[in-house]
Amino acid sequence: MTVHEADLVVSRREVAAEGVVALTLRHPLGEDLPGWEPGAHIDVVLGPGLERQYSLCGDPADRGAWRIAVLREPHGRGGSSYVHERVDAGDRVRVRGPRNHFALAPAPRYRFVAGGIGITPILPMLAAAQAAGAQWTLLYGGRTRDSMAFVRELSRYGDRVTIAPQDECGLLDLDSVLSGVPGGTLVYCCGPGPLLDAVEERCPSGLLHVERFRPKAQEPGGDDEFEVVLSRSGRTLTVPADASVLDTVRGAGVEVLFSCTEGTCGTCETDVLEGTPDHRDSVLTDAERAAGETMLICVSRCRGKRLVLDL
Repeated sequence: MTVHEADLVVSRREVAAEGVVALTLRHPLGEDLPGWEPGAHIDVVLGPGLERQYSLCGDPADRGAWRIAVLREPHGRGGSSYVHERVDAGDRVRVRGPRNHFALAPAPRYRFVAGGIGITPILPMLAAAQAAGAQWTLLYGGRTRDSMAFVRELSRYGDRVTIAPQDECGLLDLDSVLSGVPGGTLVYCCGPGPLLDAVEERCPSGLLHVERFRPKAQEPGGDDEFEVVLSRSGRTLTVPADASVLDTVRGAGVEVLFSCTEGTCGTCETDVLEGTPDHRDSVLTDAERAAGETMLICVSRCRGKRLVLDL
């Protein structure tokens, strides 16, 4: 699979909210960027070992620019601090993508729920739903109104959007939004883990689409040794109980794209040709897991003794 990778220039840097900066990225020669659909994200390579994923939150019809927004996380792993402190207009950044594991499926009605910086993938979805003539509402929460990005931009949608800062409204009233959802309605949610967990408790999985910024807690599972066959070379590798598939194939000198190593970004998704994966990611849907056609090799393992992968 060919993945677009290029150095883009930061053509604009603006404060989107308290603790949030928005960057507009363009090709240095003014060339078009690859097309994307709502829900897509890109990898931003900030330095050695410092690669992060950010949702595209601009206009998919604008092939000349990509927009991302970055929340500063003082206790994070350093990526957001780097962006806030060292990336400015005129700088160049290495990007890869886009990819989309949170695509907007066609539906006559939507309920959108966003928490904090989780508004970023939802924002272009609203425009797409509006353009398609779908019925939709958005419930958007955050710590304070000043900390919530793109509130002014959302005002154009009127009463379809409910802004609910926690210091003014308390916790989001999910029951009012998710109870009695009409048939044919899809629910899209992005935000912190506790919000996603609460939405999942209230919404049938067949209607719900979520994107997580942090890995979902997994039930303890057996980490037995198993074999991985690399179909392109015919090599057979043993994955030890204390190592991932990703670590094993890279240790054998096989080049594989990867990023988060937590099962949240989807970069290392790999086709499964034989065998049954033990899925431990926070990306694939229940249907995709049941199909067993792909797996995220940074965290997932094998339900058995052997997997054949398209590597």
